[in-house]
Amino acid sequence: MFDATTILAYKGKNKAVIGGDGQVTFGDSVLKGNATKIRTLYKGKILAGFAGSTADAFNLFEMFEGFLEEKKGDLLKSVIEFSKAWRKDKVLRRLEAMMIVLNNEHIFILTGNGDVVEPEDGEIASIGSGGNYAISAARALKKHASLNEEELVRESLHIAADLCIYTNNNIKTLILGDDNE
Repeated sequence: MFDATTILAYKGKNKAVIGGDGQVTFGDSVLKGNATKIRTLYKGKILAGFAGSTADAFNLFEMFEGFLEEKKGDLLKSVIEFSKAWRKDKVLRRLEAMMIVLNNEHIFILTGNGDVVEPEDGEIASIGSGGNYAISAARALKKHASLNEEELVRESLHIAADLCIYTNNNIKTLILGDDNE
């Protein structure tokens, strides 16, 4: 893992939610506190988040969206093709970067090593330096609290921000619900 942001995604029964903090660091300095590291893709039907170099995120999002267009929004086929292309590109594969992409049916973690990982529970995924804190909080809150999907993501990211120095409390979320289909 690398020193970066924290992204958390939750594919619940009613909604899919992705959230991320806004901190951009360079070494041990904070450069910006309100960056947006999550976005919607493919006609608002896919959510994506990025941990790693902010400049590289734009290229990776654009590249992934090209595969989504080519595959007519089929997330599974798109992540496979994207992963192959990311792995084969000599520049991109050296990035210390990861992405989470999800819709109402699937959730995946993508890495420059060519990994396409669907979480074991198929519901919660996290990346970035605060990812382990966020996913632990999300699992506990899911089990012991009555929160909707967005509240669960927000609260989990706030907990991660309290523990990880590379994560702040400027949390942004994006949601796909039944009305987005």
